[in-house]
Amino acid sequence: MIARAFWGPALMVLAMACFASMDAASKWMIRDHSTAQLMWIRYGFYCAFVFILVRKQGVMAAIRTTRPWLQASRALLATVEAAAFVLAFRYLPLADAHALGSASPLIVVALAGTILGERVGWHRALAVVAGFAGVLVIIRPGFSELSWPLLIPLAAAFMWALYQVLLRLCARVDHSDTTLLWSSIVGFAASTLVGPFYWSPMASIDWAWISVISLLGAVAHLALTKAMQFGNASSLQPYSYTLLIWVAVLGMIFYGDFPDGPTLLGAAIIVASGLYTWHRDRVDPSAAQA
Repeated sequence: MIARAFWGPALMVLAMACFASMDAASKWMIRDHSTAQLMWIRYGFYCAFVFILVRKQGVMAAIRTTRPWLQASRALLATVEAAAFVLAFRYLPLADAHALGSASPLIVVALAGTILGERVGWHRALAVVAGFAGVLVIIRPGFSELSWPLLIPLAAAFMWALYQVLLRLCARVDHSDTTLLWSSIVGFAASTLVGPFYWSPMASIDWAWISVISLLGAVAHLALTKAMQFGNASSLQPYSYTLLIWVAVLGMIFYGDFPDGPTLLGAAIIVASGLYTWHRDRVDPSAAQA
C-alpha cells in the first residue's frame, strides 16, 4: 500500500518534468520546422524506443489486446493533442499555453465519473466549476479581444484529459508495454500521413534536439502509463499541476517569458480548485462520494 501511494505520485511528477522539458525544446524547434515534421520524427524515435523496450517478449506478443479500438482511439487522440500543443508554442509563451492546459486535471475529474464510473461527488463538481472560472479569467472574454491561439491549448487540454481517462481504461485490461506500443505505432502511422509533405532540411544540431525531445516524450509516456497502474485517474491529477512550475521556470530561463497578472490569477484558481478536491479526499475519503 505504501509503495502504491509513493510510486503513483512520484511517476506523475517525473512525467510532468519530462513533458515540460520536451515542450521547452519543442518551442525552440517549432520556429524553423513544421509541426507535422516534428511529430513525424518524434514518433519515429518513439517507435524505436518502444520496440527496444518490448524486444524480449516480442512485438507481436506485446501488441495483443482485447480492446484494439480503445487502444487505437486513445493513441490517435494523444497524437492530435501533442501536435496541438506544439502548434500552440508557435504563438504563445510556454507558461500561458500550460496555464490553459492546466484545466485538464479538472476535466479528468468531470469525465472520470461518466466514463470510468469513479464517484465524483459535489466537492469535485464544484471544483470543476471553479476551474472553469479560472479558464475564463485567463482568456478574459468580453474584456479584451479573444486571441484565437488561446483556443489551441484549451482544446488540447480537453483532449489530454480524455486521453488520461482512456489510458486508465487501458490500464485495467492491458500491460503498460501494450499501451506504449499502440501509442508509438498509431502515432507514427498518423504522422506519416502528413509529415513528408511539410519537410524542411534539418541541421545536425536540430537532429540532436529532436532526439532529446523524442527521448523525453518516451520517458514521460512510460512514467504516466505506469503511474495510472498505481492510482485512479482523479486522485493523481493534483500532481500534474507540477507541470506549471516546470514550464514557468524553463520559460523564464530559456525564453525570458513570464505570465501576466490575469494568467497567473487564472492558473492559481485552477490549481487551487484541483488541490481542494485532493485535500478533501485526504481528510475525509467519503467526501469524494458525497
